[in-house]
Amino acid sequence: MTHSQYKLHEYLNVDRLQTLQDNFSKSMTIALVVVDEFGVPVTKPSGFCEYCTHVRKNPEQKQLCYQSDEAGGRLAMKTGKPVVYRCYCGFVECAVPIMIHGCYLGAFISGQVHVDEEPKEPIPYILTHNKDLTNTPELLSLHNKAQRITYERFESTAYTLFNVASYLVEQAHSMNIQRELRAKEIELTNELRKRMEIERSLHEAEFKALSYQINPHFLFNVLNTIGRLAFLEEAKRTEAMVYDFSDMMRYLLRKNNQGLITLAQELNYVKSYMSIQSVRMGNRFTYSLNIPEEYLNVVCPFLVLQPLVENFFNYVVEPREMVSELTITATDDGNNVIIELKDNGDGISPENIKTILSGERNQQKGGIGIHNIMNRMKLLFGENYKLELASPYKPMMGTTITLRFPFLQQHNV
Repeated sequence: MTHSQYKLHEYLNVDRLQTLQDNFSKSMTIALVVVDEFGVPVTKPSGFCEYCTHVRKNPEQKQLCYQSDEAGGRLAMKTGKPVVYRCYCGFVECAVPIMIHGCYLGAFISGQVHVDEEPKEPIPYILTHNKDLTNTPELLSLHNKAQRITYERFESTAYTLFNVASYLVEQAHSMNIQRELRAKEIELTNELRKRMEIERSLHEAEFKALSYQINPHFLFNVLNTIGRLAFLEEAKRTEAMVYDFSDMMRYLLRKNNQGLITLAQELNYVKSYMSIQSVRMGNRFTYSLNIPEEYLNVVCPFLVLQPLVENFFNYVVEPREMVSELTITATDDGNNVIIELKDNGDGISPENIKTILSGERNQQKGGIGIHNIMNRMKLLFGENYKLELASPYKPMMGTTITLRFPFLQQHNV
């Protein structure tokens, strides 16, 4: 037997089935119930005779009724049309299959009747006849009270129900196809939106890097420092600073369609940036990079660390006279590489952390690039990948920024 990917109660609306069943049973004065592929009722019974209602109160006999309904439904499934049979109690019943593309969902079970003028071929029992179920006067009386109907009318009723069931299934199938098409349309729309967001965010990171991630004030200081060094210092220091600055510009102007770069390349950019800052600020800060070699080929978003390092200078180093410290470390949890940036500043209040992460705070007031980084992380790797900010908001206790990247190597992307 072919099993459907749908269960009957998932494929057809049970409330509509119940209404149809109740109305059909009442108009045809015949018992009716819808069962799943295992013979278990999906709807409440309609028009059941007193005898069957009584018998099903016994758990063992109820299970036999389920087995009878299941066997009738499976026989109807094999023939692809209604089948008439006798249940184990001796009533004449019929099973009308509910199928879609050869997949059996369940059946309408109708009957609990005696028939007049039986056909030439005897109506077979679907399970072994149990005569003990009419061995008392009370049970025999209830059994005999069941409705009597001609075989011709009973068979006609079965085929009418079959046509109704076929229409219901076709209608439900059509609606499911429409739902699937709508879902695919939404999925494609979301994928297109995601691609557009990635491109927009990448362009923002690439083409606005000089004005957004590295502010004009910093560039002005760099150029002035180079000029002073050319006049006062040795040429080697000037040369080193120019090379560092050139490497930074070269990195910023590189093109990457996916918005991904290796961690090693991103760290080289950060080192160049730090070298220039050390010339500008002397011994006002120290930093350390604790990045194991096995992580250097892992991919990360383009220009993801420098904006965070720049925030360290803007909000920790420059406002204070004491020596500021920044530590960048990398670990992993087996699935992700975890980058932490920790400083020794005075921290950020919970309210400001919330504002920065929401993107409400503009770049002049703090949080430069953080919301941009968060958006790109989610777009490139999924909703579970985001930037985290934590701070006890106490003097010298600092702020910790945590980033997670999937453990992907460059050759896998």
